[in-house]
Amino acid sequence: MIEVLVVDDDTRVARVNAAYVGKVPGFHVAGEAHTAAEALRRLETPPRLDLVLMDHYLPDGTGLAVVREMRRRGHRTDVIMVTAARDVATVQEAMRHGALQYLVKPFAFAGLRARLEAYAELRRTLDGGGEAQQAEVDRIFGALSAPVRPGLPRGHSPTTADLVRRTLMGATGPLSAQEVAELTGLSRQTAQRYLKLLERTGRARLTLRYGDAGRPEHRYVWATRV
Repeated sequence: MIEVLVVDDDTRVARVNAAYVGKVPGFHVAGEAHTAAEALRRLETPPRLDLVLMDHYLPDGTGLAVVREMRRRGHRTDVIMVTAARDVATVQEAMRHGALQYLVKPFAFAGLRARLEAYAELRRTLDGGGEAQQAEVDRIFGALSAPVRPGLPRGHSPTTADLVRRTLMGATGPLSAQEVAELTGLSRQTAQRYLKLLERTGRARLTLRYGDAGRPEHRYVWATRV
């Protein structure tokens, strides 16, 4: 599980954001903080945090000041800014201090979910370790810059596309259209149609498994696992 600290001066907003995080598979809210001092204290105590959703406007400082102090103390916890601050200077400073994403309030659940899923994908890519070829480097740097919801061809459902995408992302290896159908409850034909769509858009890669006879079986794997 990815352990998340939600930092926001408004307790109601913090609860809403924490509830949003709790809806995304693979993420767990480790706690909330409502001041800069409280956020820094939480970073110093177990359990270890993987990600901070950081508000900028805090009663005893700014979110960016917290990030600067985190780095000074040697904390490598990842940060996604979640704030109403939208001036370019603040956005630029957030980038310079290593914020991975910047989400402007107000936002819908889909906006935060897309960024959390992209962050999870980035972690899976980096967890592989070893040396990276240029294609892998491009995927690492592009993992968090994917559009929130790319346009779908006519006749395709965003909900079904998300279902197939999450199934591939959660798999430990390549899946056939039949296996995706069984995992999602879709028909094989529908699963195949959405798998081909993900392949055409570069989100999935096609692999072939050869049997004793007949045509090879088409199997699909999420792009970052290739």
